Amino acid sequence: MSTPRVALITGAAGGIGSATCRVFHEAGWYVVGVDRRQETVPGIDHFITCDISDPESPTKIFASLRTKTDRLDALVNNAAMQICKPIVETSAEEWDRVMASNLRSVFLSVKEAHPMLAKTRGSIINVSSVHAMATSRNIAAYAASKGALLAFTRSLALEFGQDQIRVNAVLPGAVDTPMLHAGLERGHVEPGSLDELIRGLGSRHVLGRVGQPEEIGKVILFLADADQSSFITGQSVVVDGGALARLSTE
Repeated sequence: MSTPRVALITGAAGGIGSATCRVFHEAGWYVVGVDRRQETVPGIDHFITCDISDPESPTKIFASLRTKTDRLDALVNNAAMQICKPIVETSAEEWDRVMASNLRSVFLSVKEAHPMLAKTRGSIINVSSVHAMATSRNIAAYAASKGALLAFTRSLALEFGQDQIRVNAVLPGAVDTPMLHAGLERGHVEPGSLDELIRGLGSRHVLGRVGQPEEIGKVILFLADADQSSFITGQSVVVDGGALARLSTE
């Protein structure tokens, strides 16, 4: 029996993270999940409780990983946070907190992961956002962090390519997750019940609906699996139901 491939997925208790854990588990991978919330998530073989915004966390995470396995085939940097405020009301501390969670954690994690991924010729998938390309009011710190993550993805692909480590980004659009629910309930869209808000948002997409977390997880799995995506690196895959295809003036 062959040794299962190993994926480490951050933000494992969230909407996209938990769905991605299930998708990898169903594909036969050994799944290591990381989140600051200790929750039971189906499909996770080893759960590590850590806040990735803490600069010491990546070292602790990979030390815990090595107690279970010396193999790593995919690192999925999915954990993220949002602070939704006008720029002039956003404090330096809030800005730094977003950058620590969404960007610095990736920088520190890939350095820890590099030796293990070089052995397996593995893959890094950074979960960015359509906000890196087209954004909204009152979400500047989040948009900036996700835009920077795209540039960092390209740099990683160039530097890690010599070790045959592929690095790509996934840019989800509106996905039916707790993060989306929180944004809608803050009044970023017209008032109404949550179901009405989700349907209203979905109707403005080319496909007429918002995405499901599993749909993002399957794209992440595709990029992680060298049997399917062996010649793809340094790329950004938009998964947004066609939202970015439409002119805002249309």
